[in-house]
Amino acid sequence: MTTHTTPARDTLIPLPTPVARALTAAGAAIALAGTFLAWTWTTDFPGDLTVTGYPGGLQILTLTSAALTLLFALSGYGIRGLGWLTPGGTNSPVRLLALGTLGTTGYTMGAIAYELGGVVNLEPGAWVSGIGALISTVAALALPSDEPLPQHEPRPGTWQRFRNSLTAPAAPRATTLPAWAEILIITAAFGAMLYVFTYGIDIPTEESEQFIGFLITAAFAFTAITRAGLISRITALTTKHRNVALTAALVAALCFPFTQDTAEYALIGVNILIFATVALGLNVVVGLAGLLDLGYVAFLGVGAYTAALVSGAPLSAIGVHFPFWAAVLTGAAVSLVFGVLIGAPTLRLRGDYLAIVTLGFGEIFRVTVNNLNGNSGPDLTNGSQGIPSIPDLNLLGIDFGLSHDIGPFALSRPANYYLLMLVVTAVVVLVFRRSGDSRIGRAWVAIREDETAATAMGINAFRLKLLAFALGATLAGLAGTVQAHVNYTVTPEQYQFAGSVPPNSAFLLAAVILGGMGTLSGPFVGAALLYLIPAKLQFMQDYQLFLFGIALILLMRFRPEGLVADRRKQLEFHENDTIDVPEPRQSEETGAGIAKAGA
Repeated sequence: MTTHTTPARDTLIPLPTPVARALTAAGAAIALAGTFLAWTWTTDFPGDLTVTGYPGGLQILTLTSAALTLLFALSGYGIRGLGWLTPGGTNSPVRLLALGTLGTTGYTMGAIAYELGGVVNLEPGAWVSGIGALISTVAALALPSDEPLPQHEPRPGTWQRFRNSLTAPAAPRATTLPAWAEILIITAAFGAMLYVFTYGIDIPTEESEQFIGFLITAAFAFTAITRAGLISRITALTTKHRNVALTAALVAALCFPFTQDTAEYALIGVNILIFATVALGLNVVVGLAGLLDLGYVAFLGVGAYTAALVSGAPLSAIGVHFPFWAAVLTGAAVSLVFGVLIGAPTLRLRGDYLAIVTLGFGEIFRVTVNNLNGNSGPDLTNGSQGIPSIPDLNLLGIDFGLSHDIGPFALSRPANYYLLMLVVTAVVVLVFRRSGDSRIGRAWVAIREDETAATAMGINAFRLKLLAFALGATLAGLAGTVQAHVNYTVTPEQYQFAGSVPPNSAFLLAAVILGGMGTLSGPFVGAALLYLIPAKLQFMQDYQLFLFGIALILLMRFRPEGLVADRRKQLEFHENDTIDVPEPRQSEETGAGIAKAGA
C-alpha cells in the first residue's frame, strides 16, 4: 500500500506521520479499553454504566467508534486485507472517526456530570476513555492529507485545509474481486445496515441521551466511510449486481419485524415505510422531473380518505365495504384523477410559481375535507373529527388486527401492517426503477435539466410533466390506503404543509433533499432519519422545525448532493474534485440521449 508523504507543513499539528499514526492507534485502543471499566457509580444514568467488564449503553457506542478508529488506523500500515476498506485514503477517515469517538465520549461524560450533579460522579473508566479519545484525536489531526496539494495552486489556510480533508471526496482505487466475494460483501453491507437501523429503533424513547450518542457516532462513522471511498465501492458493487442488491435489501427489510419484541418499535418501522414510500413517489415529481410540489401530502390524504370511505368504517358516509385489493385500486385511481385535475391547469407554470400553486392546492384539500361536515358542505368526511374506527384488514384469512405466531416469533398488529406495507413499497420501488430507466424517465431528466432545450429536441414537456404528476399522486395514494388502516382514523390535521409530526409536505420534501434527489435509496434514508429522530427525541418537539432548518442549511453547505448522491449531482457539485464516477450512459447525459427521449 502506498504511503502518503505530504510535507509536515500541510498538517494541522507538526508531528511526524509515523508517530501520529501510532499515537492515533494507541489512543483508540485506550478509549476502547476504558469502555470495559465502570463510567459512573449509580444506575440512575440510562444504560447502566456501572458494570466492569461488560460495556452497556453509551459505552457500546464509544467502543464501536474506537474500534473503527483503530481498524482504519491500522489500514494505514498496509496490513493485508485492510486496504480494501480505504480505497480513497486512510488519514481523513481516521481523523473523522477519532473526532466521533471524542464527541461520543465527551458527550457522555458531560451528560453524566449534568444529570448526576458534577464530575465527581465519573468513575475511572470514563476518564480513561476520554483521555484515550483525546490522544487519538490530537494525533489524527497531525496526519497528512490523503491527496497532496498541486504545486501550482495557492496554499489554503489551516481551517480550509481541515474542512477540505473532511468533505472533499477522494478517488477510490480499483480492485477486482470474484463475483461470489462481491455478493458476500453486498449481503454483509445490508446486514450491517439492518443492525444499525434496528439498534437505533430499539433505543428506549426515555433514553434520549443514548440516542443522541448514537446519532453522533453514526454521523461521524458514515462520513468517515464515505470519505474512505468505501460507500462508493459498495455502490459500484450494488450497481453491478443490482438484482442481488435489491433482493438483499428486501430480505433485510423482511427480517426487521422478527427482530422486534414490542409493538411500539414495529409501529415506528411501518410509519417509516409509509413515509419513505410517499417520499419516493415525490421523488418522481421532484427528483426526476424537477417539479417543485409543496402540496404533495394532499395525495396521501386522498388515498387515505378514499380507503376510509370504502373500507366499511361505521361513520363512512358511503357505507360500503370493499375488499382491500379493491380499496387499494380505488384509492390509487382517485389519487390519479386528482393528480391530473390539479396538474392539468398548473403544470404550464415553472419554478416558484408552480411551487406556490401546488402549496395552495395542498391547503385547499385540507380545508375542503375539514368543511365536508354536513354544515359547511356535504356530509362526506365528518369534518375536523375525521373518519374514525376504520376496521383492520382481513386478507387471505389473516386478521391484521391480531398477533400471529410464526415459529418462535410473534408478529404484533404493527408488524402485520409492516409486512403489508413492504409489499406496497416493493411495488413503488419497481415502478420508480422502471420509470427512471425508461425512455420517459430519460425525458423527465432532460426536462429537469433544461426544459427549453428538451422541448426544442421534440419532447412534449407538458404531457410528460403531467404524467410525472399523475404517477407521483398514484404512488402516494397507494401508501395512503395502508396508512388509513394503520392509524385507525384519518383527520384533516394529518395532511398539512408543515407540522411537528411527519409525514407532511415540508418533511416529505426535506426527506427527498436530505436523502438525495433522483436516487432510489435516498428518500428511504431521508425518511428514516426525519421520522426516527423526532420519535426518539420527543423533548425537542417544540424545536423540530428550527433544528431541521439548521440541519438542511448545514447539509446544503457541506453535502449539497444529499446523503445518497447520483452521478450527475456528484459531478455538478464536485466538478473540481477527483471523484470515482462511472462513465455516464450516452442516453442519459448527452444531447443524443435527449433526442432519443423525445423521439
